[in-house]
Amino acid sequence: MIQFGERMARILKSGDIVYLMGELGAGKTTLARGLARGLGYQGRVTSPTFTVLNIYQGVLPVYHCDFYRLGEGDACDLGLEDFLEKDGVTLVEWPEQMARALPARGFAVRILLTDNDYDLPRIVQIRGLGNEYEARLEELKTVVSPGN
Repeated sequence: MIQFGERMARILKSGDIVYLMGELGAGKTTLARGLARGLGYQGRVTSPTFTVLNIYQGVLPVYHCDFYRLGEGDACDLGLEDFLEKDGVTLVEWPEQMARALPARGFAVRILLTDNDYDLPRIVQIRGLGNEYEARLEELKTVVSPGN
């Protein structure tokens, strides 16, 4: 997941959003770690489950959110637009918790377990949300090979 994230980061640009989905322990934070590394951050990347937001300064700022413990009603209190509109890349774990409050644009990355086994390789599915991101899926294929 770290290598995948480092590769995917090559095509990310300021203003991008990456939604990270999958069950507990699937590898969302590990993928976020790879994305942050790929964007030049060399420090420790941890899940912001209790803090909701961690900010990492790399080549671009990385806004790493975790909405696991939140619900739709919490959106107003967070000031989502404050970091979604800033320069940088926003990584959102558990976007399902705030789906109506989040922009309908970005890369939606779903991490699936193989045979419900945490020790086996993961299956990663990526969709582009919105025309720009759909078009950029081809660019993503140049840095991340299907099946690897």
